[in-house]
Amino acid sequence: MNQSIKKLFLISAALISMSAYAQKNDAILNTAQVQQAIARGAIIWDVRDEKSFLEGHIPGAINIGEVGSVLRDPNKEDYIATEKIQKIFNDAGLSINRDIVVYGARGNPYAYFGLYTIQYFGGKQAQIYHDGFDGWKSAGLPIQKERQTSAPVSVTLVPQAQLVVSNEEMVKLAQSKTIQILDVRTPDEYSGKDVRAIRGGHIPNSVNIPFEDNWQDPATAIKLSKKQLTDNSGMSLKNEADLKKLYANLDPDKETVVYCQSGVRAAETAVVLKNLGFKKVKVYDSSWLGWGNNLKAPVADESFLNVGALNAKLSAMQNKINQLEEALKAKSN
Repeated sequence: MNQSIKKLFLISAALISMSAYAQKNDAILNTAQVQQAIARGAIIWDVRDEKSFLEGHIPGAINIGEVGSVLRDPNKEDYIATEKIQKIFNDAGLSINRDIVVYGARGNPYAYFGLYTIQYFGGKQAQIYHDGFDGWKSAGLPIQKERQTSAPVSVTLVPQAQLVVSNEEMVKLAQSKTIQILDVRTPDEYSGKDVRAIRGGHIPNSVNIPFEDNWQDPATAIKLSKKQLTDNSGMSLKNEADLKKLYANLDPDKETVVYCQSGVRAAETAVVLKNLGFKKVKVYDSSWLGWGNNLKAPVADESFLNVGALNAKLSAMQNKINQLEEALKAKSN
């Protein structure tokens, strides 16, 4: 093979490789890929609360506060008005038309909710840094504490209804049995033991794979709360082979609807499934809040919220708080 033909062959192979990579369209980045994104001028969006952001963040990152609190109605947990979100994004210089990398704490599903938000409002170049600020810090990379302002932008947000499933659509889809439904809540939520709406239980025929099972150690959060661990490295994603085993009983060619309590945890699993090659993945946006509170929707393992018992517990808790406040007041006097 002469040098010209060999060179042409190598170029062709490289182009094919690049094309295959582009078609795979990985949305989940590692630390090196985030550095590459920064070098090419990508917007870095930190979705954590302002206090955490000011204690240290990836240099140049944008922050609008804790994404779940800022962009959602506190009661319904649905998005606030699109025009309000548009103003927040534009004022912060967060252009959804740009290359964007979203991050939070390692494994935090609200980072995926941020990615989902960008995509829902029309962004097509957003990716996520799963290991987030914890991964960046553990790599010994530079950290910034002061807020860096970005020039405002003027971008119109257009909701992409085709990316989500509404309450009405979910009822029809569940009845048709033409889809696979994935419930990513805890086993107690799924079984109706942990009731977080008017009713507990799950959508009939749904499969329960908690979103934490995507992590190398699904029990990391529990272990941290019990002080059995000193870091959250166990929240890093499993490798691709283990993730494929986790979802081996699902058909990647079949339409898949993912839900949780309000769509946040579902957003993480939806991205993981897409990265594994699942072709038709949607998030049921209202999730269990929408389904469990709709008394006409069928529920498997149905249980009901005992409002009287809940009020009694809240009253007892308030009495304890009052007693503690009185004791502290007496000591200070």
